[in-house]
Amino acid sequence: MGFSSIIDIIGSSLVGGMILLIMFRLNDASIENSFMYTGDLIVQQNLVSIVDVLNEDFSKIGYCQKWENLPDPTLAIVSATDTSIVFLTDFVDPSTNPYGDGIIDTLRYYSGKTSELTVTPNPRDKILYRVEDGQIPNGSNLGVTVFKLKYYDSAGNVLPSPILTTKIATIQIDIKVEDVYGYDTDNSDKTDSEMYSNAIWKQLKIAAPNLKNR
Repeated sequence: MGFSSIIDIIGSSLVGGMILLIMFRLNDASIENSFMYTGDLIVQQNLVSIVDVLNEDFSKIGYCQKWENLPDPTLAIVSATDTSIVFLTDFVDPSTNPYGDGIIDTLRYYSGKTSELTVTPNPRDKILYRVEDGQIPNGSNLGVTVFKLKYYDSAGNVLPSPILTTKIATIQIDIKVEDVYGYDTDNSDKTDSEMYSNAIWKQLKIAAPNLKNR
């Protein structure tokens, strides 16, 4: 075997090694993109589910099938903080009471603590609770990391804490949802935005859309 043949073999080995390394990197990138795409899809679906319920409930603040049972819109919101709200409404059931039963119900929303969820890699996810008429809190982990409420008076001014509920005219709802499991979470070089897919929703709602605030 001549010297030139040895050089050719070494050269071929180097080229082959480089090609193999590129293939490995492409495969890793493909796997990561697949995981991130799946995470984005799950986050978007979870956010849509939460928003659908919130829109339905908040649109019925102060609603009652028998309006005379709740004639004063200033009483529609019972209590309010930046992470919780309790308001009066009339629950509907499409099969039995599509317009409500005329009995005033109480609905409470509040966000739990991050310490409640220790089974997921994401350190920021928390449960968003929905409580009907003081019953056992009902919540699920859909990756909510931010649930913030901001309240404005009829002039558009932000109401300071403690919130005077009779002054609330509009409510700003901020929601952020993140992937609860993420991708490559053991990699300390990655930032949260790289490990956990996220989506944000913000909307301004009328405090009592079914009644005119005084």
